[in-house]
Amino acid sequence: MLKKFFSEFQNSLSLLNKRKINSLAIAINKISISKGRIFFLGVGGSAGNASHAVNDFRKICNIECYTPSDNVSELTARTNDEGFENIFSEYLKCSKLKKNDAIFIFSVGGGNNKHNVSVNLIKAIKYAKKKGSKIFSIVGKADGYAYQKSDISILIKTNDTKLVTPISEAMQAVIWHYLVSDPRIKKNKTKW
Repeated sequence: MLKKFFSEFQNSLSLLNKRKINSLAIAINKISISKGRIFFLGVGGSAGNASHAVNDFRKICNIECYTPSDNVSELTARTNDEGFENIFSEYLKCSKLKKNDAIFIFSVGGGNNKHNVSVNLIKAIKYAKKKGSKIFSIVGKADGYAYQKSDISILIKTNDTKLVTPISEAMQAVIWHYLVSDPRIKKNKTKW
């Protein structure tokens, strides 16, 4: 399994669309210049990645960023009062999402109405479109809502469907760490 996992990871890495990643860096730089904000959205492991990305983009790049998953009280209150499917869209409404802001989706599937999966991401994307905000995503499925509706979406391709979740979530970290290291976006030196 060890050899197979890392072989799959290397394959996924080799299949990354570098042109799209470069376009993403350019788009994030424009958001930074316009003093826009980035809202990172994800559930499960991707929620943890969203929290880490917020730290890096704020500390290293001086970009104002947030993720709803960092505020457990608000997240659970919204789940209780408005339903789990509305947690992100209502958060974005309260945050007064604007045209020069972006949402950045971290997800394996990217949301699927038919299968009632990650509907909260779908509603957030629809709200962002309504506001004219940019939509970025890193996903593991081409048939998901986020991949199909994002302005820039990075697809993590995997041959073994049993590894789509760990490789997609690991690759989210690889890509955002590249982005915060890109000299067009990076503003502050790291300690190490």
